Amino acid sequence: MSDIIQLLPESVANQIAAGEVVQRPASAIKELMENAIDAGANKIQLILKDAGKALIQVIDNGCGMSITDARMCFERHATSKVRKAEDLFAIRTMGFRGEAMASIAAIAQVELKTRRYEDELGTLIEIEGSTVIKQEPVATPEGTSICIKNLFYNTPARRNFLKSNPAEMRHIIDEFQRVSLAHPNIAFSLHHDGMEIFRLPVSPLKQRIVHLFGNNYNERLIPVEEDTTIINLKGFIGKPAFAKKTRGEQFFFVNNRFIKDAYLNHAVNKAYEDLLAEENFPLYVLFIDIDPSKIDVNVHPTKTEIKYLDEKSIYAIIHSAVKRSLGRYNISPTIDFDQETAFSGMISHKAPDEIIPPSISFNPDFNPFSDNSNAKAEEEKNYPSFRNHETKDQSTKNWGSLYEIAAHKPVEQVSMELPGNGPEAKYAPVQKQLMQLHNRYIISQIKSGLMLIDQQAAHERILYERFSANLEDRKGASQQSLFPQTVTLSPNDYELAKSLLDDIKSLGFEVREFGRNTLVIEGIPVDLGSNQVNETQLFEHLIEGFKNSQQELKLDKRDALARSMARNSAIKSGAVLGQEEMNMLIEQLFACKMPNFSISGKPVIQTMTMMEVDKKFDK
Repeated sequence: MSDIIQLLPESVANQIAAGEVVQRPASAIKELMENAIDAGANKIQLILKDAGKALIQVIDNGCGMSITDARMCFERHATSKVRKAEDLFAIRTMGFRGEAMASIAAIAQVELKTRRYEDELGTLIEIEGSTVIKQEPVATPEGTSICIKNLFYNTPARRNFLKSNPAEMRHIIDEFQRVSLAHPNIAFSLHHDGMEIFRLPVSPLKQRIVHLFGNNYNERLIPVEEDTTIINLKGFIGKPAFAKKTRGEQFFFVNNRFIKDAYLNHAVNKAYEDLLAEENFPLYVLFIDIDPSKIDVNVHPTKTEIKYLDEKSIYAIIHSAVKRSLGRYNISPTIDFDQETAFSGMISHKAPDEIIPPSISFNPDFNPFSDNSNAKAEEEKNYPSFRNHETKDQSTKNWGSLYEIAAHKPVEQVSMELPGNGPEAKYAPVQKQLMQLHNRYIISQIKSGLMLIDQQAAHERILYERFSANLEDRKGASQQSLFPQTVTLSPNDYELAKSLLDDIKSLGFEVREFGRNTLVIEGIPVDLGSNQVNETQLFEHLIEGFKNSQQELKLDKRDALARSMARNSAIKSGAVLGQEEMNMLIEQLFACKMPNFSISGKPVIQTMTMMEVDKKFDK
């Protein structure tokens, strides 16, 4: 029998390695940007087409490479950061394994242009599927430019598993934010399909956070700083009032490397324990500086997991530092000299030519001592707001009607039925005269006793089934807003909103794109027209609720959108309802397919029989 074990070809081994290192375009972008940082660049440009599927280009002004280094960087396990095994415990650079460039070259068409400062000409290398196609001198600026075209072109199965462009773009923005947050001393820019998404100048950390997430984050941040013999901790945490129901704004950096660590994340959440509602997640951007010999970064191929020698001490330091910063903020507000608020109170949402100065109108012929009836009539005609039309005779005219209430007929009774076949499904006649209990529950008398309805859960169920039907039929009715509102989202949320625009319009929204990370809301669903809603706030909560539903319940896109819309649009506990509103709510609830349960699976209706009531009184 012949031997069956053989050595894999280099190209096949690189493609296998690429499966761990390069999972999607965002993975390749992370590796290329970290290489540019290790090269000492202070300006990095990222250019994309089709969310990185067609083109990824990273341009930096770093140290560049010689001819030999340019060719060697595509070899497997070729690196400039590690010389011996002991170097693994003194790593300060982003990369060190020497796998990224070889893996990328195995699954894409790569073009590299690089030049050192001391060289007159640079080097051009083109590689396809680990095979060098061209190598020649070229005139190029100092630094390195790497183009990756047609990622996964020779592994179509991997390419088919890529998501839509908006979904892949959200992953790219996540990686871009992590790298740019860790290095505020470097200028970054991001362009996608000819449109500028980010332009980040060199700035302090707080301004870098504001540039990435929006101007409204300027007032949300609390500084954290702690120096110990074990670690040095610095960064910012978010005020409890601005916590969100979805994760995504939690960043830990160890020696400027982004990491994911549930244990350290628990230390921060524990500090917020008494300040946040359940299932709310605060913002934090925290940097841990630690001796490289006390950690091991060579744990996972993506280098986002780290092991520590003294994990419990680090947990305690982070917990106490965050708690102390929150305490200082609660006791006295911090004075922030970096916050740019000089012109914040002078900004108007209207154009200058639309601002109308106030004016005063008066009657020059008015004489308070004149008894002329004609003058009074003329005054009444021209200035009706100056006089009270209700005279004493008119106000006391119908005083006798106060006693007519005794002649009113008894309250009319209607019959209500719940879906079901059991004897408890049918209820005896219910009086229209309903009562609200603590502005949270609706109480109604039934033949067998009484019925309690959770008003918020009931309205959520009604709206959820209505929005689900609209999304299915694509026929959500819209009510035009008198004044269209603009909503500016974070780049990540903007990409998500663009991917949901068709479904959002099916709900009844009239929304269109309006420049960089901005949408215009020109109409809202008819179901919300009677409520005093803030269109901008409602839309932001809709996106936030959608992300939460998808993360927690793994729902499909339309169902998550309907749930988010129902939760944010429903009347809340504490809302005062009139008789007509309560009757309408109950009628619409009983017309639902599943009136007995809320969209979270909890009961909407509870009944209590007369026997149960009698037991309360020991009868």
